[in-house]
Amino acid sequence: MSEIITMGEAMAMFVADDEAPLSQVNHFTKYLAGAEVNVSIGVSRLGHTISYLSQVGRDPFGEYIKCMLEKEHISTDFIKVNDEHPTGFQIKNKTSATDPEVVYFRKNTAASTIDPAFINQFDFTGAKILHVTGIFPALSDETFQATLQAIQKAKQNQMLVTFDPNLRPSLWKSKEDMVRKINLLAEKCDVFMPGFKEAKRLTGLSTKEEIANHYLAKGIKKIIIKLGTTGSYMKEQKTQDSETFVKSFTVQPVDTVGAGDGFAVGILTGLLEGLSPSALLTRANAIGAIQVTHISDNEGLPTRDELDHFIASLSKKGVNSYEVTSGH
Repeated sequence: MSEIITMGEAMAMFVADDEAPLSQVNHFTKYLAGAEVNVSIGVSRLGHTISYLSQVGRDPFGEYIKCMLEKEHISTDFIKVNDEHPTGFQIKNKTSATDPEVVYFRKNTAASTIDPAFINQFDFTGAKILHVTGIFPALSDETFQATLQAIQKAKQNQMLVTFDPNLRPSLWKSKEDMVRKINLLAEKCDVFMPGFKEAKRLTGLSTKEEIANHYLAKGIKKIIIKLGTTGSYMKEQKTQDSETFVKSFTVQPVDTVGAGDGFAVGILTGLLEGLSPSALLTRANAIGAIQVTHISDNEGLPTRDELDHFIASLSKKGVNSYEVTSGH
């Protein structure tokens, strides 16, 4: 059994070769996409094992996805092929000025039909972490219930459950529905890792300390908040008087998509390795920084040697960690 199980919708992604609005682009390059796919690739490249739970259509995109996952040494034992629904895909433009334009084609896809019965086909025995995001449960009522079932199954197997909300308002029925269901999922997980803007939207609170205390009071064991170009912040339930903040690395961004997924890779692998809070956040910040320097969502995810070299070379330029005591 793999150390980590994650679940989601893998997609083919076509990225424009030239900088222009999508309506004017004629040539694209095909890549593999999906938040949980990115996490899986990053985890595998750092030498850990991960299984990807999903469903694809019986079509060329589905074949491409399984082939690419296997090439990255990601277990596809939890992937089924559906004869009635297609594999999703997306197209993305190339831009150096702002976040890229992304258009999704994922309505009634094979992954969107996954339900609790689908989850129950698989044995989680022996896995250590279940990683979920807020994207997959937004696809349909069935995938939301499937996510709840996977979390319950993980708990029954004494697994740690990590959750990245990855807010996608356009996928939900309403903003209110998104906030309610994301918070419901968060309260069932052990480690919650929202971005600061996401967390403010989910809670209505304005400081990272207030947000952390809010979720710790709900029973979450560890809250990790991504602060963008500032850094990252963590507070744990078992040590509520101790907080950790680590500065971000300074790089020249090319494409910001996938930075949060890279951050999650650092957290998941760091948890498996028992890293200290400051080392955990340093690794997560580093992989997030590496991600934004590449156009593809996952091709730039580092190997162990590449990650160590990046941290060593840029640490001299200003990344620092701080242990902060709240005084309460």
